[in-house]
Amino acid sequence: MRISFCGATEEVTGSNFLVEVNSAGKTVKFVVDCGLFQGPRETEIKNWNKLPYNPQEIDFAIATHSHIDHIGRFPLLCKQDFHGKIYSTKPTAGFAQIFLEDTCKLMKNTADDLGQEPLFEQSDVLSAVNLFEPHDYYEVFQPAEGIEIKFYDAGHILGSAIIEIEAEGKTIIFSGDLGNPPVPVLRDTDFIEKADFVVMESTYGDRIHEPSDQRKIRLAQIIEDVVKQNGVLLMPSFALERTQEILYELNSLFESKKIPQIPVFIDSPLAIKATEIYKKFPEDFDTEAESQIKSGDDLFNFPGLKFTPDANESRQLDQDASSKIIIAGSGMSNGGRIVFHERRFLPVSSTVLLIIGYQVTGTMGRMLKDGTHSVRIKGEQVPVAARVEIIDAYSAHADQPKLKYWLSKIQGVKKCFIVHGEDKSKRVLSSMIKDEQGVETVIPKEGEEVEI
Repeated sequence: MRISFCGATEEVTGSNFLVEVNSAGKTVKFVVDCGLFQGPRETEIKNWNKLPYNPQEIDFAIATHSHIDHIGRFPLLCKQDFHGKIYSTKPTAGFAQIFLEDTCKLMKNTADDLGQEPLFEQSDVLSAVNLFEPHDYYEVFQPAEGIEIKFYDAGHILGSAIIEIEAEGKTIIFSGDLGNPPVPVLRDTDFIEKADFVVMESTYGDRIHEPSDQRKIRLAQIIEDVVKQNGVLLMPSFALERTQEILYELNSLFESKKIPQIPVFIDSPLAIKATEIYKKFPEDFDTEAESQIKSGDDLFNFPGLKFTPDANESRQLDQDASSKIIIAGSGMSNGGRIVFHERRFLPVSSTVLLIIGYQVTGTMGRMLKDGTHSVRIKGEQVPVAARVEIIDAYSAHADQPKLKYWLSKIQGVKKCFIVHGEDKSKRVLSSMIKDEQGVETVIPKEGEEVEI
C-alpha cells in the first residue's frame, strides 16, 4: 500500500491523499478528499497547479466531510475525466451541491484576480454531485475487491467522518477533521479501537481551548456588553456548523432570558440553505437536540431572528446603526458579506467583532485576530476601533489534549502521519505524541510518497 500526500501537508488547507492498494492482482487507486487550497494569493494559486496524479486512473474517492478545503476540487477531477464514485456520509452528500455551487461562483472571481481561467464550471459541479454515493456511519462497504471501508463520526460538522480502510491485511485511519466535544447538536467524536497506521489532523496541535462550559457564558457576557453600549456584534461565521451552533446557543440564551432581546440577522444565503438541509438529518443530532426537537422546539429559530438572503436587505443592515447581531460569511473574513459589514462597523468603537473559528494565516480574519489596527477592504484602508473578542472553544477542531487523547485510544499504531496544520502545530503535536505515547510520527512534505 502506498500513500501520496498531495495537500494539507505544509498548511491547513487543500486536503488530498492518494492511496494505492494491490487488490486481486491489480493496483486500485483512490483519493481521500480533494479540497481547495484557501488563504492568501500564493496559496490559492496552487489550485491551478497540475494534479500530481491522472484523474482518469482514479477508481473512486472518499470525502471526509463537506468543508471546501476537503471537497472543493472534486469538480476539477470530473472536468479532467474522473468518473468513479465519491463515497461519503448522507449529510456530506446532502451539503455537497450547495457548497460546490457557491465555490464555483467564488472561484470565478478568484480566477479573475489571479489572471487564470476558471478552475471549473457549474456543469463540473453537477457531474461531481451526481457521483456521490452516501453510506451510513458504521456500515462496512467494499468499493473494490479486497478493500473495506467504514465511516465513524468525527464530531466536527454534521456528517463529518473518520475513515477506516482495511486492505492488504492492514488497517489505516484517516482522521479527517476531529471535533471539539461537547458542542451543541453534534454527537461526540468516535474513538477507534485498533489500527496500524493513522493520518491525523493537527489544526490546533499546539493550543489548548478554554473550557467548553465557559463559551456560552462568555457569549452571553459579550452580547450584554454590546446591548449596553448600543453597539453592533459582528460574527464572521462558516455557513455550516458554526452558524447552526450559534443559533442553537442564542435560542437557549433567549429562552432562558439570560441575555436581553436584540435583533439577530443571518446574512448569508449559503448559511440559510445549509440550515434548511441541516434540519433534514435529525438522526445525526446528539440526544439533547433530538429530545428538544421531539418536544416541539425549533432549534434554529426564535423571536427576533431574521434571515436576509436578499442583497438589498443586507445593505440596509449597514445603513441602520442600531444595536444588533450580524452573523455572516465568510468565516475568515476573506470574502462574502461580512467584509461589507466590517468596512462599515470596524471603525466604530461600540462594535465588537467576535471570532469563533480557525483563521488561516494571511486571511483578514487572522490579521484581526492578531490585533491589526487597520485592514484593507475593497481597496479602502479601514481603521479598526472595534473590540475584537475570541472564543476558541467554539472551534470545530479538537485542541491539543483532545487530539492526543483520541490517538491514545487506538491500539497497535505503528506510525502516525501528522497533516492539516501549520508548521508549529505539527511539530509540537508530533513531539508530544512521540514522547508521551511512544508512537513513531512523520510530518510528510507535499508530494511525498510513503510505502506502508
